[in-house]
Amino acid sequence: MKKLEQLYEGKAKKVFKTDDPNAYIVEYKDDATAFNGLKKGTIAEKGIINNKVSNHLMKMLEGHGVPTHVIEQISDRETVVKKVSIVPIEVIVRNIAAGSLSKRLGIPEGTKLAKTVLEYSYKDDALGDPMINDYHVFAMELATPQELKTIADYAFKINEILAAYLKDLNIELIDFKLEFGKTPDGKIILADEISPDTCRFWDSTTGEKLDKDRFRRDMGGVEGAYHEILKRLLGE
Repeated sequence: MKKLEQLYEGKAKKVFKTDDPNAYIVEYKDDATAFNGLKKGTIAEKGIINNKVSNHLMKMLEGHGVPTHVIEQISDRETVVKKVSIVPIEVIVRNIAAGSLSKRLGIPEGTKLAKTVLEYSYKDDALGDPMINDYHVFAMELATPQELKTIADYAFKINEILAAYLKDLNIELIDFKLEFGKTPDGKIILADEISPDTCRFWDSTTGEKLDKDRFRRDMGGVEGAYHEILKRLLGE
């Protein structure tokens, strides 16, 4: 497969056209950002780790009946994915209070929530990805009621599968962000990535943070945390 011109560059990835009209190549970068791009830095080998971790988890989810955009990994940093149009909604699933939820609602970080929380944000960097609800989604025509139901159903299913899988590796799934895409024939599938960039992973025993919070909060040991996730998931 031939890599053609770059279509898009985001905070963590570049997307390229290929000679296959139904496939793109995603290239993962080492750039790290936080607080909607206000904090910038680099995490050594982050692109390699996120590429491998995300592909591994997506393949695992596919085995449980969740359709994803992954076709095949072609290098340490590159993966061929299905061509989709991204639904402009960030889907956040929360099991334990942390981050903005704790700040917003005054729930101490680390509190187990009585019920899993599903949140939506409007995917727009210029606006700071504001939080929205179903009514906004339909008013702005970001998705149809059926599409949003499919997205919510997948989000809860992914949470269940992922949390159980990670628990066996002594990792607590605190919360995570998902993005979905629509294939040319209108099917909703999981897109973007699942990695320490988009999830909060805590060691189940010690509570140690093994994700991008170490970068956000200047905690140090960022590379080590990413490598620890890679080691537990793939033994590398």
